[in-house]
Amino acid sequence: MNERTRNYLVSRFQTYYSQAEIHLPPEHMAREWGFIPFSDSSETFMKRHIAFGSEGEIKDYLKGISPAHAYYSVAYYEYPSAPKMKEKNWQKADLIFDIDSDHLPGKINSYAEMLEKGKKETFKLMEFLLDDFGFEEKDVHIVFSGGRGYHCHITDPSVLHLESPERREIVDYVSAKGMDLERILDTKEVSGDAGRESAQMMVFPSEAEGGWKGRINRYFISFLKEITARDDAEEILRGFKGVGEKTARQIIEVFRDDSQIEVLKKGNIDVLSVVNKKVINALIEEGIRKMSAVVDEPVTADIKRLIRLPGSLHGGSGLKVMSLTIDELEKFEPLRDAVVFNDKLTRLKIIKPFAVQMKGKDIEVEPGEQELPEYVAVHLLCRGVAEI
Repeated sequence: MNERTRNYLVSRFQTYYSQAEIHLPPEHMAREWGFIPFSDSSETFMKRHIAFGSEGEIKDYLKGISPAHAYYSVAYYEYPSAPKMKEKNWQKADLIFDIDSDHLPGKINSYAEMLEKGKKETFKLMEFLLDDFGFEEKDVHIVFSGGRGYHCHITDPSVLHLESPERREIVDYVSAKGMDLERILDTKEVSGDAGRESAQMMVFPSEAEGGWKGRINRYFISFLKEITARDDAEEILRGFKGVGEKTARQIIEVFRDDSQIEVLKKGNIDVLSVVNKKVINALIEEGIRKMSAVVDEPVTADIKRLIRLPGSLHGGSGLKVMSLTIDELEKFEPLRDAVVFNDKLTRLKIIKPFAVQMKGKDIEVEPGEQELPEYVAVHLLCRGVAEI
């Protein structure tokens, strides 16, 4: 960016930091801090290995330098300002999850759509953390990153001393990496009556089982109930490989009968005896894809990583990094609620075409000089598609 653009953004960020409410992490004096300033050159650098002695020092520093990006370490150190990592004396670290919306599968057509997708993925992750791992809501902190997605911070004492391999195992669990279907959908030998051969019976998890097993039972039943309630249920079911007319009709019959569904909930899948195991496996695999959470494994595994400071601004978007409760996340609209700048008209030069939705308005710009509301101007300048 040119010097005038840099000076403008520093001025706007400074105005924000002069009255901002910053959410400091627990034991903030034991954290390493890092900051990336706005630069009028193509090179960016981080000022790190910084420590503060008080909350006031941190807030004064933010007002003074008005950085493009502000970070603190997930780790707690004995000597957080030591210039070499081995000298800091690592003590423990928060458990962090990063959901980067542009890494999620599927086509995305807009920034707003990308952020909405990340929000849905965050709810999937929260189900694992609260239901499967049993963390309390007070120990789970959701943060909108101000950019492309969401972070989740766990400060429960039980996880603070986990090493990187143990944290990777948690990621493997929520993402269903290495899931063994044979352990979920097994078969067992059933002895026959006198003179009759024994038979193989399919073993299906019950909804009451913990972890992935119970999840798969609930998904399987919910998914097929939804399909079989439709008028075109048979046509949809026959679209699955291996499902013919007879199988489709049996599935419909079972899932329109509440008593049969109760049998399935208990893990007895004999009521679907004509359905090939490969078909059931395919449905379960689809369920696993839909239920698993896509998180950035290197972020979780890195016990010395720097993470964005809630309450700070994201220099790549001009949006606020926001702490959220689960209830707040339900109603949260980042391109409305994380916008902190005003409507004052600002003249700037658009460098290339760009479209974004902010504060409920669809904004499209073409190259040339324009006057735009400050909140739009800051966003375009931070994105590098305009200059002062």
